[in-house]
Amino acid sequence: MGAAPLPPESALPGMLVDVDWLADHLDDPQVLVVDVTAFLTRTDTGVRAESGADAFRAGHIPGAVFADLVDTFTTAEPVRFTALSSSAFARAAGGLGIDEHVDVVVYDHGESEWATRLWWNLRLEGHDRVALLDGGLPAWRAAGHPLDTGDAQPVPRTFTARRRPELLADAAAVESATGAGVPVVNALDPDAYSGRTRPYGRPGHIPGSTNAFFRELYDEDRDHRLVPAEQARAVLAPTGILDSAAAPIAYCGGGIAATLVAFSAARLGRHDIAVYDGSMTEWVAEGRPLETTPD
Repeated sequence: MGAAPLPPESALPGMLVDVDWLADHLDDPQVLVVDVTAFLTRTDTGVRAESGADAFRAGHIPGAVFADLVDTFTTAEPVRFTALSSSAFARAAGGLGIDEHVDVVVYDHGESEWATRLWWNLRLEGHDRVALLDGGLPAWRAAGHPLDTGDAQPVPRTFTARRRPELLADAAAVESATGAGVPVVNALDPDAYSGRTRPYGRPGHIPGSTNAFFRELYDEDRDHRLVPAEQARAVLAPTGILDSAAAPIAYCGGGIAATLVAFSAARLGRHDIAVYDGSMTEWVAEGRPLETTPD
């Protein structure tokens, strides 16, 4: 199921860190905190993504830098939120101050899937020294820890990308997986999955895929912290994603929420989940088949 995600030279205690641990390590030059906040707004035609740059300037964890997943860390070709090439990602990550010696802690404004998107993208490019801040900014605020305002001043480093292509799936890989009975998991809400709503223009989901709603993997009533491991297991286990002999694939609307499924599976020891980057946006645009689930 893949190697353990953290190398021994990392100072991170695990792939999920709490706010008190981070508060104790803000002055550690080996630890870099990265705010990955972005916002999705529903419109009549789907969803619109907005950069969290203004929210970062208004208040962020002291010493954090900002990774713009809307305008910098993705490309719109062939569809929105496509992962950058390895060389382009290396330039962007290095510009934030990330290299092979840096432990990265990612967070966002609470739903975690933007933070796990960068977690996944760093791992895709060979950087395992990365952890998620449990609960993100809501948990940091709730604990009474201080905030800084204004822009960050990153100290650039040289990031060397070493892509792991097995963590990135395309439509052909999805077709092969479902044809072979390998779990393909949709991270969208049950109404979108079933076809009761159609946020991507046509109702339904990729044929043969199952559903694990990403919002069931964190708890708004616990300052947006992730649910306990056994609760995550209960959400994911019915899909077969945790015990498949072959590497499963996660997808969503644009490859963002699917990374929270991949992260949550990794918490439970499954580190080889591939993300279908194009997800429903690409699948629907290409006119590929969908299936619906009866009420």
